[in-house]
Amino acid sequence: MIKAFFVDFYGTVVHEDGVVIKEITRIIESTGNAPDPSEIDSFWWRDFQNLFQNSYGETFETQRALEMKSIAHTLEKFQSTADAEELSAMLFRNWVNPEIFPDSKEFFSKSTLPIYIVSNIDTTDIQEAIRFHGLTPAGVFTSEDAKAYKPRRELFELALKETGFKPEEVIHIGDSISSDVKGASALGIRTLWLNRFGKAVPEGVESIGSLPEALERII
Repeated sequence: MIKAFFVDFYGTVVHEDGVVIKEITRIIESTGNAPDPSEIDSFWWRDFQNLFQNSYGETFETQRALEMKSIAHTLEKFQSTADAEELSAMLFRNWVNPEIFPDSKEFFSKSTLPIYIVSNIDTTDIQEAIRFHGLTPAGVFTSEDAKAYKPRRELFELALKETGFKPEEVIHIGDSISSDVKGASALGIRTLWLNRFGKAVPEGVESIGSLPEALERII
């Protein structure tokens, strides 16, 4: 019997920071030496992912710290004169004031089950974003709490321990196959991939096109 939802936040409840990332990439291109903006995107993403994947336990660093390092590395790589702190601040402002997807509040208001946020983000930032949109989750669990990022087990294990639910008693919803679907599935948690943009669904993955659709899957 399903007793609760675990739900990712950025990319699932609210928009990711794609617009501001494009603006930062444009600034780096205009102040540095890059033959193509796609090279900036590619290097920045790979560098951040490397830092991200090696941040857990005693080596854990907050998402803000990792983003600032990655932006600094990217500026150095492309010989940009832009200010790393100013570019980082652009991202951080978006984290606490993200655009919400239209169906998110409907999901929160109609769900008869408690909804817990399980997110790869710093605790203070997500708390501000939740307050900004007036959302009322039953609880919030972050990578900063667990000292590890999805798809590692620690964040899901923390959420299960603190809520008292067994893996088979919750459904985890998220927009990332790697972080959400694979991460939660590894613990035996049923997952729903939020596929808002109609991408091809991998074999064996259960998908939904909007958050309210999840309410129909608990029957």
